[in-house]
Amino acid sequence: MALLEIENLVVEFQTATGPFRAVDGVSMKVHEKEVLAIVGESGSGKSVSMLAAMGLLPWTAKVTADKLTFNGRDLLGMAPAERKKIIGKDISMIFQEPVASLNPCFTVGFQIEEVLRIHLGLDKAQRRKRAIELFEAVGIPDPGERLGHYPHQMSGGQCQRVMIAIAIACNPKLLIADEPTTALDVTIQKQILDLLMRLQAEHGMGLIMITHNMGVVAETADRVVVQYKGRKMEEADVLSLFESPKSNYTRALLAALPDNATGDRLPTISELFVDEQSLQGAAR
Repeated sequence: MALLEIENLVVEFQTATGPFRAVDGVSMKVHEKEVLAIVGESGSGKSVSMLAAMGLLPWTAKVTADKLTFNGRDLLGMAPAERKKIIGKDISMIFQEPVASLNPCFTVGFQIEEVLRIHLGLDKAQRRKRAIELFEAVGIPDPGERLGHYPHQMSGGQCQRVMIAIAIACNPKLLIADEPTTALDVTIQKQILDLLMRLQAEHGMGLIMITHNMGVVAETADRVVVQYKGRKMEEADVLSLFESPKSNYTRALLAALPDNATGDRLPTISELFVDEQSLQGAAR
């Protein structure tokens, strides 16, 4: 049984000019111990798809699906109070821009201990002990001292490690990492990716990696879902996707990689992906 199963997910937002469909009929599955990459350029509906699955979109968003389940349980039909017990505990998410995702008014120790208090009911001493263990697990030096720091007192890489520690605090079955390396320099990006893959292997989590970086996809994923303009272009195991992509859009993404450049200038996606008609045949 799939950990997360989505069939024909549609997300619409109301705008001044009428409804805007940000996600249009997307379907996907992720299983235990599997790494699924969702790849596509900015605005392709990757993050919105996962926020919809977790119930974290504003109430103005209209979310429908033929099926949206976690561990066989219907997330759409679930009462909000019941869903809150799952989100942050069994399903957890690492958000974009770690510094902005942490509350600047509270110490990082308070923020991780709050998750442990709400979901696991640990007392103060237990929470501090577990928080130190988590900081050690994600490679934060002097963890006891760091618990008393505010986000602005830590680097971007350290804040990302704090976000990862918070996300894995309750040993989730499914971890969603939304562009986890975008705001970091190249050296720190590698460290964060290695950390995520080590934690995924150690805990046996399902992992969804949202990214626009095909290099990250090649390095981390078992399977890949390619999205464009809110639709799924194709889904394949990572080797098949790189060796024989089926959609024009995927071929355009791969052709735009620096290693595949044939001239002095990298081509743009719009130059490569000119067959808009191929959208009509997109897999859903």
